[in-house]
Amino acid sequence: MTDDQNLYGMPEEIDVRADGPLRIITLNRPAVFNAVNDPLHTGLARLWPRLAADREARAAVLTGAGKAFSAGGDFAYLDEIRQDPDLRSKTIADGRDIVLGMVRCRVPVVAAVNGPAVGLGCSLVALSDIVYMAESAHLADPHVQVGLVAADGGPLTWPLHTSLLLAKEYALTGARIPAEKAVALGLANHVVADPLAEATACAKRIAGLPRQAAESTKRVLNMHLERAVLATLDYATSAEEQSFQTDDFRDTLARLTEK
Repeated sequence: MTDDQNLYGMPEEIDVRADGPLRIITLNRPAVFNAVNDPLHTGLARLWPRLAADREARAAVLTGAGKAFSAGGDFAYLDEIRQDPDLRSKTIADGRDIVLGMVRCRVPVVAAVNGPAVGLGCSLVALSDIVYMAESAHLADPHVQVGLVAADGGPLTWPLHTSLLLAKEYALTGARIPAEKAVALGLANHVVADPLAEATACAKRIAGLPRQAAESTKRVLNMHLERAVLATLDYATSAEEQSFQTDDFRDTLARLTEK
């Protein structure tokens, strides 16, 4: 593998580069704050099994291009999902694959949260193994605010990271969680000036550890996460698919699009 090619056959919306035993994964729609469209969402569903199958990979860094980690779902994409039953079913299935793919991925993933991580962006942070956040970054899961069930992130995993009461508060209100607050709640590890540099340094340290020990220890820890996810994922994805078809979601999306 070379350092100058986009690995794993990813779409241009996801850039994957090799840095020795590291894989640097960049959400790559900077002009729209890495908002999620269908190619990006589909690519994320395919990414994690391919990363796990890459025997040269020892650790990965996940970040966003430009000023944001990810602004969440692109409104045009969300409207397409609302109107197209086939795309809706595919998107729900891909969302399930993203969650389980990250939970089961053998390669430790260190998130470098360089800016806002909203919606699916927040979910990717919640499913990462270690999280570095910029001082100006924040987390938010506004699914409920726009009329959707949050099936692929916060509510699935936050009860393992923080208290159930706090998970309910932030999942039900969609309130922003500033970086310092995220660390205090257990939703991130560190607030730093340069999250990409710090996350890369951490990933390099992990990549230098004995492979079987590091990967099996991650698996032991993620067995708790996988058990919790599997207990709720089928209901969550079914409920989210239904919520895409509600009048509340249609009306809220129309108001947001007008703005």
